[in-house]
Amino acid sequence: MKIICIGLNYRKHAIEMGRSFPAEPVVFMKPDSSILKNNKPFFLPDFSSEVHYEVEVVVKITRLGKGILPEFAPRYYSEITTGIDITARDLQTKLSMDRLPWEISKCFDGAAPLGKFIPVSSVEDVGNIDFRLEINGKIVQQSNTSDMIFSINEIISYVSKYFTLKTGDLIFTGTPSGVGPLKKHDHLVAYIKNMPLLDFMIK
Repeated sequence: MKIICIGLNYRKHAIEMGRSFPAEPVVFMKPDSSILKNNKPFFLPDFSSEVHYEVEVVVKITRLGKGILPEFAPRYYSEITTGIDITARDLQTKLSMDRLPWEISKCFDGAAPLGKFIPVSSVEDVGNIDFRLEINGKIVQQSNTSDMIFSINEIISYVSKYFTLKTGDLIFTGTPSGVGPLKKHDHLVAYIKNMPLLDFMIK
């Protein structure tokens, strides 16, 4: 199973980070050991003092595909959920300044909490999905997939040029504005529409 992630894919988030809109999807990957399932708690790592949350819409690939055209991309997924791209921001900042790869800032154990999947049919239009993240009952991120720079179907088409997509592969499609730090005892709940799909604690 591959976990393919897209960076800087929401207009407001790119502005928030002081970055230009990318001309092509920004792609990185996480190992399967980063997946955190079944609402298990996330334990803050001792190698970072600035761990951030980034809520995302996640797509699960349901059939083998390579070189997929955007108009055919909907044939390759039928379920979505929410996930969190947990990021050691201090490590990422230092590595970026040194022009080094920053996988260790995003790919450590448990850095990809994953929610319960729901049918794509339950959201009608993947280009118009309301989703949000609440921490301790307060909304900290709230957006709609219409703010994406690259749509879900465009992402699938792009990454399938480079990687053969296989059944069970996951695509984290980018985070909106509002990212921020996590602390012990935080309670995170991530929603698509008003459906809570991910609910876990920080320890």
